[in-house]
Amino acid sequence: MWKRAVITLLVIAVLLFSSVPAAAASPKQMIGINLVLNTTITNAILTDLGKHGTVRDVVYEINALTMQVRAGDLASIQSLPYVAAANPDAVRNGAPVSSVSVTDFSKGFDTWDLDAINVTDYGLGRTVGFDGSGVYVAVLDTGLLDSWRQYFPQERIAQEYAIAFGGGGGEQGSVSSQPNKWEHDQNSHGTHVTSTILGYSLGGVSVNGVAPMATVIPVKVLNQNGSGWSSVIARGIVYITDLKISGVLGPNPVVINMSLGGPGLDALEKSAIDYAVANGVILVAAAGNEGAAGMGYPGAYAPVISVAASGWIGEWTATQWWHTLDVPDPTVAADFYITDFSSRQLPGQDLDVAAPGSWVVGPYQVNSGTNNLSYYYLGGTSMASPHVAGIVALMAQKDQSLNAEQAETLLEGSAIPLPPGCRSVNDGSGNIVDYCWGKDATGSGLVDAVSALAATP
Repeated sequence: MWKRAVITLLVIAVLLFSSVPAAAASPKQMIGINLVLNTTITNAILTDLGKHGTVRDVVYEINALTMQVRAGDLASIQSLPYVAAANPDAVRNGAPVSSVSVTDFSKGFDTWDLDAINVTDYGLGRTVGFDGSGVYVAVLDTGLLDSWRQYFPQERIAQEYAIAFGGGGGEQGSVSSQPNKWEHDQNSHGTHVTSTILGYSLGGVSVNGVAPMATVIPVKVLNQNGSGWSSVIARGIVYITDLKISGVLGPNPVVINMSLGGPGLDALEKSAIDYAVANGVILVAAAGNEGAAGMGYPGAYAPVISVAASGWIGEWTATQWWHTLDVPDPTVAADFYITDFSSRQLPGQDLDVAAPGSWVVGPYQVNSGTNNLSYYYLGGTSMASPHVAGIVALMAQKDQSLNAEQAETLLEGSAIPLPPGCRSVNDGSGNIVDYCWGKDATGSGLVDAVSALAATP
């Protein structure tokens, strides 16, 4: 874990890409696996699969299912003629890297990270003519805190479509729906991510968001520890895609933010992403926090817009710097750096752009309850991803026909290049730290909302 703050939360590091592969399990140990078929699911196939283990969950939309089987039987299942791919259910995590409590707030509407992506200009308000109106942004995460109504306007949260999915993995097997659990989160990660998109109330003071008039659909796919399984992530993706296909969301564009990830591209997750993209949904995900060890999935999968974490050299150079200092606007590449934890792109992986993921302030509670409101600095690619999801919402508001491929192309083409280099930065404890990166850390560069919108037809 990379420690970038005075107080480190006793939780799983963001995108801690570790799991126990089937090869490490004893042949008789029961594990959860995900299968994608190369044909339509039939009763005959389900019966045949039942000879190899227990079918737990069937996702007919993408010809996929989950099973509980003995680890030693996985190879034989993979060789079945109707199986396109099968793998152990993969761990997915989304808890923050580190945090420091914000104890001194003053009235202000614009924050450094919004200035950095050219959505606002310090003291002048928004620099873009779009606010996300008419766009749905599904946040696949830990859900929202009980106190979410004290942070966000109720009309910005699509409560009628909010949902929680649980289960998955080798022990529980099946994926279940838990409709009301989405607003009883104990982790806070999903609330902080949502605050970047919508903005939030800070003791009655409105703080700007990237797309403050977008409508967020909370989809809880991670448990109270901030971890989960790829089978559950896939269920969330399919759920949102089915909402769009059904027409209940009208003609409105749909964006999915996934500030989560894990090792390897899971077959079920891949199929769900392909299904979403084919039906006009745009997916954005964190690149991961594993540095030189490489990116996490689903972010590293090419159809997903992946986001690295950048920082600003002005961090901690003044009291209350996060909302009292003017970030050069438009962004000047020399004023920014790539964090040490942000995952670098390895061969076969696809890193697209970078966005603020260092010392981002938002609602975050270490104690549950509606009377325990608090705000924290968080760092991680989990924080970078919603900045880009919000920009995509602005782009989709301008062009409602925008698809995933177009959005990625426009973001990359309008990004501000950040060449390999080093920056000397205050680490928040009074120490000057050098951060260095290569060309494998930035994708096409720093996202710029004004340029991205100008490039959008």
